[in-house]
Amino acid sequence: MTTPIRTVMSPGRYVQGKGAIDRLGEFVSQIGSAPLIVADDVVWGFAGEQVSASFAAAGLRVERVAFGRFATASAVDALVEKIRATHADVIIGVGGGSTIDSAKAAGFLAGIRWVSVPTVASTDAPTSALSVIYTDEGEFVEYRFFPRNPDLVLIDTQIVANAPVEFLIAGVGDALATWLEARATAAAHATTMAGGLPTQTGTALAKLSWDVIWENALPALDAVRDNLVTPALEKLVEANTLLSGLGFESGGLAAAHAIHNGLTAAPQTHGLTHGQKVNIGSLTQLVLEGAPRAEVEDFIEFTTLVGLPTTLTEIGLSVDDEKELRAIATASTLPGETIHNMPFVVTADDVLDALKSIERLSRSVRLARGLPAPVMYVQKH
Repeated sequence: MTTPIRTVMSPGRYVQGKGAIDRLGEFVSQIGSAPLIVADDVVWGFAGEQVSASFAAAGLRVERVAFGRFATASAVDALVEKIRATHADVIIGVGGGSTIDSAKAAGFLAGIRWVSVPTVASTDAPTSALSVIYTDEGEFVEYRFFPRNPDLVLIDTQIVANAPVEFLIAGVGDALATWLEARATAAAHATTMAGGLPTQTGTALAKLSWDVIWENALPALDAVRDNLVTPALEKLVEANTLLSGLGFESGGLAAAHAIHNGLTAAPQTHGLTHGQKVNIGSLTQLVLEGAPRAEVEDFIEFTTLVGLPTTLTEIGLSVDDEKELRAIATASTLPGETIHNMPFVVTADDVLDALKSIERLSRSVRLARGLPAPVMYVQKH
């Protein structure tokens, strides 16, 4: 048996600020001399000029490879080939979570260093030492773990402010789960994604992320609706990206993300963001815990105001979708899923009942608090 340890993991350097991308070359040149950039055409369209200028100023080449939609095993393998063909010594994922996760996974397999440059604050993927691998259709396949985090995470808050506000809303959904899952992991003395027991540091950062989000999310979202960088946005971006990233990895995942993974099995949910599905997982976890009524009601109110789903209706499902809900519950509780970090045993039947219960629960809270009724989500083709 291996000796139990407590451990914290973090990126080598975290850089955030308005216009930070203009200094990307400066920081990358400290890590490698032959970079390979991974970015889709949309991202390169708005960030390519600044990235190229910063690389030129640092005496670095600009070698870019385009990227598809999901971090799939085949996409990662193709990047490994590109790394070898271009003799790259550092890979830079510029874009969303899937681009960044693919770059991390490829960098690890190719034995080079990796850098995350998120252009949205939509997930806490950029800082972590793991990648989430999906099918071509976007169904969860596996977590891949690496022995270290990115050497650099750089996020330009003006680029975040220029992006559609839906990305930032998704980031709030992903990051709010961090504290709910970390406190459950700590209570259970379970193993975190960093491969050890939780530290006070990891758990405290998860709680700080939660507190910063509750204080700053609503004004920050309004700032982004006007493409403005304000102190509230700077705080929210740090909470969504750095604090939540360190908090989930070194604090632990539990039911919320396992239920997210289960939700990817239902075709009706395809097209929803990671954070939207995670929020349903968070609310379901609160129900499973029998959390205090005030906490559950406040969570429903706050996340509804943020613009996140709190009902099955808003993720394209209903309480009558027995087959899909059963499949979600089964996938959420597979051996090895993080739901088994909860401080009590959770079965597929438990998840099924909790999932079904959130519909009436959220509708009644929203009605009592003067919030709009949910609107059915229909997948866009």
